[in-house]
Amino acid sequence: MFKLFKTQGRARRGEFTTPHGTAQTPVFMNVGTQGAIKGGLSGDDLKTIRCQIELSNTYHLHLRPGDELVKERGGLHRFMGWDGPMLTDSGGFQIFSLAKLRKITEEGVAFNSHIDGRRLFIGPEDSMRIQSNLGSDIAMAFDECVGIPAEYDYVKKSCDRTYRWLLRCRDELERLNAREDTVNPGQVLFGINQGATYKDLRTEHMDAIAQLDLPGYAIGGLAVGESTQEMYDTIDAVEEHMPKDRPRYLMGVGTPSNIIEGVARGIDFFDCVMPARNGRHGHLFTWDGVINIKNEKYARDDGPIDSRCDCPVCRRYSRAYVRHLFAAGEMLGLRLAVIHNLFFYNSLMERIRSALDDGTFDSFRSTWSGVLDRRI
Repeated sequence: MFKLFKTQGRARRGEFTTPHGTAQTPVFMNVGTQGAIKGGLSGDDLKTIRCQIELSNTYHLHLRPGDELVKERGGLHRFMGWDGPMLTDSGGFQIFSLAKLRKITEEGVAFNSHIDGRRLFIGPEDSMRIQSNLGSDIAMAFDECVGIPAEYDYVKKSCDRTYRWLLRCRDELERLNAREDTVNPGQVLFGINQGATYKDLRTEHMDAIAQLDLPGYAIGGLAVGESTQEMYDTIDAVEEHMPKDRPRYLMGVGTPSNIIEGVARGIDFFDCVMPARNGRHGHLFTWDGVINIKNEKYARDDGPIDSRCDCPVCRRYSRAYVRHLFAAGEMLGLRLAVIHNLFFYNSLMERIRSALDDGTFDSFRSTWSGVLDRRI
């Protein structure tokens, strides 16, 4: 399923094949939390912005409209009109970040819905069942995302429990894939490494889950309170313990510079809500840095958002027009901004892959890492 073509230092160039197509890596997954990207983007728009993998949220779709309903509709691909590769997260992060009155046991987590307060329970088997009903190509293991900072003893116990949960996820997904009514019998499981910023716990946990010979592995529990350097140090510690022949996924990260630095440290998959969220607030990524399109100086600017971008927005609309849409409260402004930002991210990944193909990634990194995050 994963082919590694070449490396430059620790940076890797490859491809990952799923039942719904092949993604070139490194890849940024575009986040469609509830089966749509916030900002009014459709399945067709995903192709326009050169999305390779769409990511949806297990927790949210379980609550609304319900994973059983989605299964009845033929799975999430058909439901949302996207025929490319798809990953669903396990719901663990949302349970620990959104839900109230959580109670963690060996069986799973009981919690109150953030929508209507009703009491719910999700354990490893439930998460696999939900993701199987959605029919994604990649299902993420159910884990506990521990906030940072956290006490060492608690993190150690959490890692041990997350490992036991992973075994249950593996066994349950194998059972579900064998059912005749399974939406996507080719669905695969990625394990998740945890351990906060404790390097010994991170490496011990990674060594343990690597022995399970899963189709892919993720580094979770980062971008949740630690410094950027702590995040990089954690990746450095974990990466050498990750199987070389399996894709590596850094969950929930990040800025353009974070991605470039992640690639340099051997990461293949990325996702983050930030480009769409920032776009909805008028913060737009360019090859010169980040601009705030709401600023007065753009009111009479007839140039595109970025003269080096060939997205549909930059080809047709001016900064002045996009600024006007935000000032007028028009929804089109949010949509155009999100299209631009996600196109920028997908184009960034294309340029990273080209640099790896050409053997010029080190030069690309030194030129752009740090530049793309600066505020103009």
